[in-house]
Amino acid sequence: MYISKARITAIGSYVPEKRLTNYDLEKLVETNDEWIVKRTGIKERRITDEEEFTSDISYKAVRNLIERYDKSVEDVDMIIVCTLTPDFKTPSVASLVQAKLGIKNSGAIDLNAACAGFTYGLHIANGLITSGLNKKILVIGAETLSKVTDYKDRTTCILFGDGAGAVLVEFDEEQPSFLSSHLGSEGEGGRHLYCSNLSKRMFEEELANSDKIVQNGREVYRWAITTVPKGMQSVMKNASIPLNEVDWFVPHSANLRMIESICERSGVPIERTLYSLVDYGNTSSATIPLSLDKGVNEKKLRNGDKVLLYGFGGGLAHAGLLIKWTF
Repeated sequence: MYISKARITAIGSYVPEKRLTNYDLEKLVETNDEWIVKRTGIKERRITDEEEFTSDISYKAVRNLIERYDKSVEDVDMIIVCTLTPDFKTPSVASLVQAKLGIKNSGAIDLNAACAGFTYGLHIANGLITSGLNKKILVIGAETLSKVTDYKDRTTCILFGDGAGAVLVEFDEEQPSFLSSHLGSEGEGGRHLYCSNLSKRMFEEELANSDKIVQNGREVYRWAITTVPKGMQSVMKNASIPLNEVDWFVPHSANLRMIESICERSGVPIERTLYSLVDYGNTSSATIPLSLDKGVNEKKLRNGDKVLLYGFGGGLAHAGLLIKWTF
């Protein structure tokens, strides 16, 4: 039996002001707006300034949450930042956010599960609160992918953007948000999507680039459209709820054609799907909270809705959660 005592009580987001449109990319690489939209659905992305980093946009997302929901974060006892683009190797982004917010008695950790980061972060927050170890947790998905994107590579630079989303998760055994979950990883496929750091080899295979995102889009696409529908079924089976009772599906916003294929294979109508990629591109761990907040702002998400979240990407890691929208 799946037991939760954690509830999502607020959400906030932030995207940088600078826009990088498809027409801007036409000046950088051999591409065009029609080609990009046809293959990805993306029209533009947001790009951080040279001196704007993941901790900065994470902080701004939390400030947006505080202002909109009149929430206090002074008593937050854990901060989880989900990111693959930290300001530093150490200290963590979470520690920097803790300092910027002036929170005195909080743990602070970064979590790197790439595009599945936010769903993994929510899963861990639910576990910490349900176990009684914590009472109030900030979960942030934030990326400055523009800083690790090769703008000479036409296959990847059309995809990635910057942004941040944050949610507050609090103890509530009467109205918990979390209904079920399913997690997995196929690490042997990690060579299909990576950004190298110290090691230049993976499973004895030489890596192509040392510090920029490298992706074999064909292989990642093939993996996602088979893995995610199966994972969605596992989430629903664990909840003993049929998939057709889900009000909204919120997948990682990697590529609209990929989302369409996942919807077709799973039987979820694209009309009941929330995504953020059209205006923001692929923001990795930030895509799901940005999609959720877009649903809030457009008055699509309603109190009591069953929402299926599914993150997937680098690792190749994936994580699905069924939640009840309770605010």
